[in-house]
Amino acid sequence: MSHKKDWRETKTVLLIEECSAIIQNNLPEKLKDPGSFMKPCTLGDACTRTTQCDLGASINLIPASLIKKLCLTEEVKPTRICLQLADDSIKIPSGVIEYMIVRVGPFAFSSDFVVLDMDEHKSASLILGRPFLITGRTLIDIEKGEVTLRFNEEKFVLNAVKAMQH
Repeated sequence: MSHKKDWRETKTVLLIEECSAIIQNNLPEKLKDPGSFMKPCTLGDACTRTTQCDLGASINLIPASLIKKLCLTEEVKPTRICLQLADDSIKIPSGVIEYMIVRVGPFAFSSDFVVLDMDEHKSASLILGRPFLITGRTLIDIEKGEVTLRFNEEKFVLNAVKAMQH
């Protein structure tokens, strides 16, 4: 039995305030909410980015401009979902891209992304939500400020506080 999302299904996805702020290029310089954090990752073969990881996001989100830079526009599939931002405005994605490789530390994970026309914000251009965090079997230690990704018996620990300062 597959638990894969059906991207052809018509639905509205509610996004939290931090995700909405990135899409609308209205993100404050420093986030106050520890519910989201930044971490470096690599897309494809060489595109290194800082990503915002957010437990409140039910999707992974990538700007259409980044898909174009990665020469992946042909890989984008149509979708009928729409995104409801925290201010109740609606954004219509360009589509979805499935099975994109995201590298964090020594690990590579396959993730699906919703593609949206939006400005690439200087602090984060990707939003990795629960689908990615689940795939990476992510553990978050708020007290230590550590994020641990796990693959089989291996672990990669990232200091989220230091990652947010870069």
